[in-house]
Amino acid sequence: MSLAESIRIALRALLANKLRAVLTMLGIIIGVGAVITLMSAGRGFEKLVEESFQGLGSNLLFVFPGSFEGGSEIERGELTMGDYQALADPFVVPDVVGVAPEVSARATVVAGKRNIRTDIAGVTPVFQTMRNKKIAEGVFISEADLNANSRVAVLGSEAYKKLFDEGAYAIGQTIKINRVPFRVIGVLEEQGGSAFGSADNMIYVPLTTAQSRLYPWWRSRQGDPLLSTIYVQVADESLMDQAADQIAEVLRQRHKIAFRDEDDFTIIKQADVVAIFGDITGALTIFLGAIAAISLLVGGIGIMNIMLVSVTERTREIGIRKAVGAKRRDIRIQFLVEAMVLSLIGGFLGMGLGFVGSRVIAALVERLTPVVTWDIILLATGFSAAVGLFFGFYPANRAAALNPIEALRYE
Repeated sequence: MSLAESIRIALRALLANKLRAVLTMLGIIIGVGAVITLMSAGRGFEKLVEESFQGLGSNLLFVFPGSFEGGSEIERGELTMGDYQALADPFVVPDVVGVAPEVSARATVVAGKRNIRTDIAGVTPVFQTMRNKKIAEGVFISEADLNANSRVAVLGSEAYKKLFDEGAYAIGQTIKINRVPFRVIGVLEEQGGSAFGSADNMIYVPLTTAQSRLYPWWRSRQGDPLLSTIYVQVADESLMDQAADQIAEVLRQRHKIAFRDEDDFTIIKQADVVAIFGDITGALTIFLGAIAAISLLVGGIGIMNIMLVSVTERTREIGIRKAVGAKRRDIRIQFLVEAMVLSLIGGFLGMGLGFVGSRVIAALVERLTPVVTWDIILLATGFSAAVGLFFGFYPANRAAALNPIEALRYE
């Protein structure tokens, strides 16, 4: 018997029990739809994380005070303005094209009757280009603001929404940071979260103003102002490791660290952070797909159950077919094809459900756009076909093994 004839018989048998066939396929439909929906959401999350890291800037090294090993701080350290000036010297660190110091801490911010608790960062003008900060309204901090210790502030998009009414013009308005008045000169475009928290909640002020007005006590034993982070931009991605070694050498000399002693600072490469988060999001996508695949297995069990019932109901039919010359292989193929048809039709319907589910997630979750790719579709439908084949084999084998004489006597 040809494959086309087997498919025709399978479809005829399924149409004879339409409701039962639909209920049997329901598990496969839900399973395939869940796999496509959840895996596309996982891919969308991966894309969102990748875009967030691209927003950090390119070819960046992050230098933090303190040395960390295994996730715990093993030695406290300090970064000072002197360290920043040394790293900014092109003769000392030749592979570096930009250095941006930052001092940040949480503070209370008041605007009219509203007040929030958020991070205040003292930065220099070069910070804007290094960290890809785009102005929505107004201007960013300038060299003149830095030199004059100006009390001016640039708001992140979320900070603006929390401090002002929607659509309100914030430029020129006065806010108080730890009771010190600042004039708003700019509002940033939305940038999204990053590995180091949401940048949209931050407020930026001139570095000199932060050091003199907000955090004047943040100084080393020698009286040098302390820094929270130093951002270093490298000339080329291929020079990242070389530049990190140069920075480490400069800081070890400045901090008088002996040859065998641990660093009292930490240098993190942007690529390392991206790779770590890429592994995490990749594992999350696989985990979501595995959870959804459980419903496919449940659907497969439903197919096996209904095929066993079908074998019992059609015992006499199997006996007649064997009596007129059908071989065991023909009977086995017939019932395997029925199971596969159930599974594949359910798989195709599940694809439609998956597309709908991905659109629902896109509508419900802000900034998350599920990514439906062909490999996800092929994985889901291929797995559903494999489920049909696997769970259809036992009923098909049982049908093929029936004794034709006993089958003809079956009532």
